[in-house]
Amino acid sequence: MQLSETVTFGGSSLDRAAEMRGDAPKLKALTDSDASRAVLFWRGKPLVAASDDGLTLAKLSMRHPILTGLADPVFLGRESEGTGYFAYELRGWVPEGLDEAALQEFLDQSEQTHPALTEGQHFAELRAVMTRVDARDAELAATGKAILGWHATHGFCAACGVKSDIFMAGWQRICPVCKTHHFPRTDPVVIMLVTRGNSVLLGRSPHWPDGMYSLLAGFIEPGETMEAAVRREVYEEAGIRIGHVRYLASQPWAFPSSLMLGCTGEALTHEITLDPVELEDALWITREELMEVFAGRRTDILPARKGAIAQFLLSNWLADRGE
Repeated sequence: MQLSETVTFGGSSLDRAAEMRGDAPKLKALTDSDASRAVLFWRGKPLVAASDDGLTLAKLSMRHPILTGLADPVFLGRESEGTGYFAYELRGWVPEGLDEAALQEFLDQSEQTHPALTEGQHFAELRAVMTRVDARDAELAATGKAILGWHATHGFCAACGVKSDIFMAGWQRICPVCKTHHFPRTDPVVIMLVTRGNSVLLGRSPHWPDGMYSLLAGFIEPGETMEAAVRREVYEEAGIRIGHVRYLASQPWAFPSSLMLGCTGEALTHEITLDPVELEDALWITREELMEVFAGRRTDILPARKGAIAQFLLSNWLADRGE
């Protein structure tokens, strides 16, 4: 495995068994298997469980009572020994004493428990637990969150407006009238490790917690290459011209449906000109200064959150590690 594949949500190599999605008999046999397991979500938050090692993604029996009456699940994949994984969305339940404001915070730290579940099982924001579960659990959680989120927001045919039906074990929707097939959406985003000599460019958005800085990022536009997007985004947000661009690593980011494409870009200019709509601040920071940040010895600048590809790219730059 390459270093680039060890990023959070990557490197698990889950067998998604796409050939089974349209095979109803085989899929039913897997659904009915005692070995198969359900991964449950509530408002996009996966169900996790405390374990001796810290935290795991809860995997329920396909016959668990809480699944009764829920919509058909999405088939996520299978293990080599035949265990199938299916993602369910728990709808219509409102936890007692729910704090709606907590759900809207930058990083939702709230946890919800359901009376039908066992002690230690709770729903948690994926960003808050993504570094506490193993690679397979992280991939299952990110995949389930992304595909269920797509179904929640794309329930009608974009061609004729009729309510569409779930198809291919959840990996397509099909219009019953015009027969148009709709596929899950993934939005490509470039995130840039922009360097000039011994310094790297960091920026912060206005809505971020005080002191938090990260790498610049932006969506790739239609008809645009990844390299062109890097150069355009950095110039638009910080006024820096970029020369050579190189791809480093990628990370699926199910918040809600992005694929982060980590790149490095060589800055040709130094002076920063901010776009105040996109950035509240941007600065150059040396390798030695960034090491102080990562060591927690500075209070004015906080590092990118653990588990995000920005933190992965920066930590490997500090260690002078390549792909």
